[in-house]
Amino acid sequence: MTVTNNRLMLELEKFRREINREIINPMIPQLSLEDLKPLLSMVAHTRGTYIAELLEIAKLSPDSVPSADQIKQLKQCRETFDELVTAVNALETVIQRDYLDVKAKGKL
Repeated sequence: MTVTNNRLMLELEKFRREINREIINPMIPQLSLEDLKPLLSMVAHTRGTYIAELLEIAKLSPDSVPSADQIKQLKQCRETFDELVTAVNALETVIQRDYLDVKAKGKL
């Protein structure tokens, strides 16, 4: 990459950070670790539900193909889990990139 391209990329990253912070930070209150625990718990519950559903299907249909209804239920569990994981990952990105103010460690 040329020096000009590197400068452009640095400026682009600076603008991206400023724009994202300007838009996102006012929308979301400062977060602390305590604020994030319910999110992580919710994802863990959906992960557990998804895996439990798989195990239940295996128990009910050990030597056959799962029914369409069983697959439909498993798919619903997966979609819920995937959606929550995607959302939490987006939140982590917002925090990592400093688009959002977080409460200082001493205030946890």
